[in-house]
Amino acid sequence: MKKLVFLSLALLAAAIVWGVMRRNAPPSVKFVRARRQTLVSTLPTNGKAEPIEWQVARAVASGLVTRVPVHEGQNVAAGAVLAEIADPTLETDTQSAEAHVAEARANLAALESGRPTDAIEISNSLARARLDLEREQKELEARKRLQRKQAATDMDVEEQANKVARLLTEIAGLEKRRAGLVSASEVDAARARVRVAEADLELVRKRSGQTVVRAPIGGEVYSLAVRAGAYLNAGDEVASVGRIERLRVRVYVDEPLLGRVAVGQPVSIKWEALPGKEWQGHVDSKPAAIQAVGSRQVGEVLCTIENPGRDLIPGTNVDAEIRTAVVENALVIPKETLRRDAGGDYVLALAGDTLLRHTVRTGNSTVTLVQIVEGLAEGDAVTLPSEIALKPGERVAPVL
Repeated sequence: MKKLVFLSLALLAAAIVWGVMRRNAPPSVKFVRARRQTLVSTLPTNGKAEPIEWQVARAVASGLVTRVPVHEGQNVAAGAVLAEIADPTLETDTQSAEAHVAEARANLAALESGRPTDAIEISNSLARARLDLEREQKELEARKRLQRKQAATDMDVEEQANKVARLLTEIAGLEKRRAGLVSASEVDAARARVRVAEADLELVRKRSGQTVVRAPIGGEVYSLAVRAGAYLNAGDEVASVGRIERLRVRVYVDEPLLGRVAVGQPVSIKWEALPGKEWQGHVDSKPAAIQAVGSRQVGEVLCTIENPGRDLIPGTNVDAEIRTAVVENALVIPKETLRRDAGGDYVLALAGDTLLRHTVRTGNSTVTLVQIVEGLAEGDAVTLPSEIALKPGERVAPVL
């Protein structure tokens, strides 16, 4: 019995001693050593790709799109047909203009042949011309109203004004002819009517050419805004055509980091839609102003990249990495070991089993590493982040 009591007391004493020793033992802390290596300093950010050379093709005439013979991603030559537009009034106007030219030429031929004026024919022609004039003047006013609303083009108004002018000229000539026999002035007027009618026909034919939208430059159709059956107003966008074997990337760099960027620095571009693929280029120019992008204050750094396979599509949002510096034999530590307070940057370094504060001066950095220019030597051990609050002068049990 006495032996059992003695054993229990001995165990209790051992437990107390062990607890006291455990409470007084220094905490275990993980350390990493400063090492030398080649440090490639990069600036990761984001940007947007766009063609360096591109133009937008727009509709000149209004109407219904009848044919779109191209598709997005297709390479086209300058002048290639992108879309055809049907103008319901065009065929009627063309036939009318051709008929007026034929009539004017026939009247001129008759006058030049010396045929006497036929009073009945002239009266009938005057009546018809005056009716035409009344109708065309109303149409001219209607087109002017549409022009003010930007629903009609200057050419539409000019074409209609020419019709009115032609009819006024025609009426004036008929009235002169009715006054008597053929005279030199009547022949001159007839020739003028022929010129007006021919000019009217030429305008209609130009308008006919405007119903075909063509590629302004050779390149790839990377944006197609219309399809067959759609209605277009004059000025509406039809397609964007550009050369995309080389692209411009607008890279958004936060204002405090712009000092690290220089013209000519290498740039790597990645696109989430094509993982594993990378495009290379260089910085072309730095921003002239700072702008807000969401909650960020950034500068637009313009970069040029090669896109030989045309895999990168204009308008895409990309990830960019600018290589700002390469430092050989740099002394580096993980960024997470760097601490900061009112005194500046510092680390907690190991001296025996005690923590010492080392004020450091940093240089270039990557996403995970930072260069130490002053304050540490190769092989010095510095603390990694710990759940334990650490302070200089504290004893620790180092884990390297």
